[in-house]
Amino acid sequence: MQPGIVLISDPRVTSTPVIDNGDPLVDLRGLARVRIDTRKSDVSNAWHLARRGLADRLAAAALALPDGLDLLIVEAYRSPARQLHYWNHYCAQLHDHYPDLSPELLYDLASRWVAPPDVAPHSTGGAVDLTLCDAAGVELDLGTPLDATPEQSDGACYTDAPLPQLAAANRAVLVHVLRAAGLVNYPTEWWHWSYGERYWAFSAGADHAVYGPIEALE
Repeated sequence: MQPGIVLISDPRVTSTPVIDNGDPLVDLRGLARVRIDTRKSDVSNAWHLARRGLADRLAAAALALPDGLDLLIVEAYRSPARQLHYWNHYCAQLHDHYPDLSPELLYDLASRWVAPPDVAPHSTGGAVDLTLCDAAGVELDLGTPLDATPEQSDGACYTDAPLPQLAAANRAVLVHVLRAAGLVNYPTEWWHWSYGERYWAFSAGADHAVYGPIEALE
């Protein structure tokens, strides 16, 4: 793992207080220059919902993109049950690959790619997985498929990983507009950005998070 990266499992993140401000979930469909992908659709029809503060910042980021580019939202809100499923599945994969790992190290390795359920940003409605697409809806090359694990991508899923020129340029565009809009990135996943939850609070130096978990909408 790259030096200096703080994982979401770090006690400095998990101990961050939460004072939920009651911001509602809103629909990201209909935002200008924002497209909604269906690969993570769910029975609750909630994957395209996000807290209003996040939605407002995504809207601003989309309008700052160069002409001909749109944001492509893959998943925003994720139920706690779905988060637990992702967590357990990836932990099992890691255990199969590294059977001698201690539970503590397995926990940290897993949190590079999926958040522990008790601190999961997506379950607050304050996080989004997204990429860039062109005006026809075709995804741009950002170096790896969205959701590639560190093992699958040989670390290229890390936001600051070295990349071929075109992918690096595309990734830089995404990073620039999202950071300028006030979002923070999880540095092991170039596609994961958030506002209001505990990792955002830690990264932004806020004394508390403003979004806590929202129970399942199914």
